[in-house]
Amino acid sequence: MQINRRCVLAGLGGFALGQGPLRALARTSASIGEYELVSLSDGNLVMPREFFFEGLPQEDLAEVLAGYDLPADQLEPPCNITLLRDAERVVLFDAGSGPAFMPSAGTVLEDLEAAGVAPDEVTHVVFTHCHPDHLWGVLDDFDDLVFANADYLMGQAEWDYWRDPATVDTIGEARAAFAVGAARRLDAIEDRLTRFTDGQEILPGVMAHATFGHTPGHMAFEVRAGTDALLIGGDAIGNHHVAFARPDWPNGADQDTDLGAQTRKRLLDKLAHEQTILMGFHLPGGGMGRVERDGDTYRFTGVDT
Repeated sequence: MQINRRCVLAGLGGFALGQGPLRALARTSASIGEYELVSLSDGNLVMPREFFFEGLPQEDLAEVLAGYDLPADQLEPPCNITLLRDAERVVLFDAGSGPAFMPSAGTVLEDLEAAGVAPDEVTHVVFTHCHPDHLWGVLDDFDDLVFANADYLMGQAEWDYWRDPATVDTIGEARAAFAVGAARRLDAIEDRLTRFTDGQEILPGVMAHATFGHTPGHMAFEVRAGTDALLIGGDAIGNHHVAFARPDWPNGADQDTDLGAQTRKRLLDKLAHEQTILMGFHLPGGGMGRVERDGDTYRFTGVDT
């Protein structure tokens, strides 16, 4: 497996789908068998600090965060979308925010264009879950499909949850708009969407893993070729500080905080033990790195240059 931080790519291994090689630009990338995986930016979120840290033991929290230069009022987590491609496929894992969520997000089309890929060249869009920063980018300002030629794939449990008419009334007032926005976008892609379950190979060499908690049907995806593997983790591990140092603590971004913590601990143990590369949606440096055990806890380290 070849892994590079901020490497210069030209052609993504030579696959240009008839459009010639990609022009060179800096990207965080990894090669897994015939696949090239590249981190694209969809901008960043802007969230109040208490959204993530409210209710946590403040003295212990201060100790955990002492080594990180975090703003005192709001956090701006990056949004990293994984582009996977080979000679036959151009796959996006999640669609980004689109124009309707936050002014600071929804920029993935610019990064995709810079990588030499047109939206109509995307063959598949695979969803980790249906929060706005992952789903809403399927529609443009005119409610037309952005990835007009793509097939869409989503876990069955996630689909069932967001398609349930009761969700808007049970998800809580703060997230009710998420349910309304999800329903409209799922309507738009329903005829082109395939649903899958835990353990299913959704594309050659890409297996779905149930990572419930952040949402009721959240999925992660293991891309494997022989002994080489990378896990596209979505929001199952949602930050590079508290989630690693205290994975047992509740995360305010998780819809089920207890289940989210259980999933997080399980994934971190697996990733550290197997030394599988992690691609995290809200992790720094393009989101790609390794999980290392640090005594009874963990830490996130960027990939080698």
